[in-house]
Amino acid sequence: MREKIQAQLHRIEDEEHIKILLAVESGSRAWGFASPDSDYDVRFVYVRRTEDYLRLEMVRDVIELPINDVLDINGWDLQKTLKLLYKSNPTLFEWFSSPIVYKETEFAGKFRDLMIHFFSSKKTLYHYISMAEGNYREYLKGDLVRAKKYFYVLRPVLACQWILNQGTPPPILFSELMKAELPVELIDAVNQLLELKMNSPEVRLIPKIPEINEYLDKGILDIKSAVRLLDDNHTPGWKELNQLFLQEINRARA
Repeated sequence: MREKIQAQLHRIEDEEHIKILLAVESGSRAWGFASPDSDYDVRFVYVRRTEDYLRLEMVRDVIELPINDVLDINGWDLQKTLKLLYKSNPTLFEWFSSPIVYKETEFAGKFRDLMIHFFSSKKTLYHYISMAEGNYREYLKGDLVRAKKYFYVLRPVLACQWILNQGTPPPILFSELMKAELPVELIDAVNQLLELKMNSPEVRLIPKIPEINEYLDKGILDIKSAVRLLDDNHTPGWKELNQLFLQEINRARA
């Protein structure tokens, strides 16, 4: 599959006249809890030719391939990526921390060096708690629930706990979040759920797990209260981002 993904990325570069600066796996495979039938969520950052950034008409800043049962591939333009880093976009922190890398250039290292300076605890907490609350409300209220959906609530809740306790971007691997932030009394239950999820189809239904639901109920409320009390002192500048942008479009021209 890796060779197939890399061939698709080469084809995108040729057809779109772009250079891919970073391509990674995101989603459950990057988080460490893929099911046997999980698809591949490939995300990339690309730079266009210099003249494309100097045109009067707008050039679309996203490339999306049609989704099939196996592959979901899309990417963001360099300019869009840097503007979103300025806003402390949590998705970018995950992409650039992914353990599964399909392509990487010098740009990725430079970007990672900058990331921490643009990290906002409050903005990232809002992102993850909104995700947790939405998924919990939609998927975990019934007597029978999809096993995979527990992890789409547990992971953002644990990520929030990490941010509140550590003040840094949370690790991408669920195992690291679990080890650091999950209460000891829930470890066995979550390990059993993890084993079930990783060895069952995505649609597997299971009875609701009361102790996990109780933890999530309380955790979501506590995190929302904590976020409201936080100050947001996230006031980055544009200079370093502008420099990195110019470096990469000049490199693309060479």
